[in-house]
Amino acid sequence: MKPGARILIVEDELPMRTVLCDTLSGQGYRVIVAADGQEGLLKAEREKPDLILLDIMMPKLDGFALCAELRRLLVTAPVLMLTAKGHVEDRVRGLDAGADDYLIKPFSREELLARVRAQLRRTRRDTNDLKQLILGDVRIDFVSRRAWRRDEELHFTTREFGVLHLLAAAAGEVVSRDRFLDVVWGYASFPTTRTVDKHIVSLRARIEPDPEAPRWIKTVHGAGYRLELPEPPSP
Repeated sequence: MKPGARILIVEDELPMRTVLCDTLSGQGYRVIVAADGQEGLLKAEREKPDLILLDIMMPKLDGFALCAELRRLLVTAPVLMLTAKGHVEDRVRGLDAGADDYLIKPFSREELLARVRAQLRRTRRDTNDLKQLILGDVRIDFVSRRAWRRDEELHFTTREFGVLHLLAAAAGEVVSRDRFLDVVWGYASFPTTRTVDKHIVSLRARIEPDPEAPRWIKTVHGAGYRLELPEPPSP
């Protein structure tokens, strides 16, 4: 357990919200609640929770849309979706929107707490890796959204930071153009995959020693892009 971790519950049904709140508070977690998707979005940005428990069927903004919007805004807290929708396609849709785990109602108290503990353990392992990225003489700070090449500050747009953050979070794995569009541009936008390519070109022009022969952001033909991770320093 991570005592005192901040958990945001986004659930429109009062009885379920009360049960979740009581269960988690009883384990020493600090609980924040929201009764619909719009309130959940505001509280996720303002309160910076360590974990988000998210219902799917909600008014104003459903769980799929909310999760995708959180990821577009670079909210990195793990999302545990809670829903009565148990079809495979619904689970896939939730995970594709950026959820980290999926729990089908009704569920036991013990399973809920086990899933919460697992996600918080994962957060502790991953947090340091996502705070900053160092590529040669370029340093990118995802917390302040600032970047430098040696002593010269580099200016990136919010979406350029989003592209870099998604590449860094993938830890060397390929990120498809569709994944960039889903996470960085959001559910309400309708850009084309060419938009991703243009952002990659712009980023390479500023962070690569030779943009024509990229060292860091590699093209994987027919699949997308991946970040070539720097070699760890020798002990």
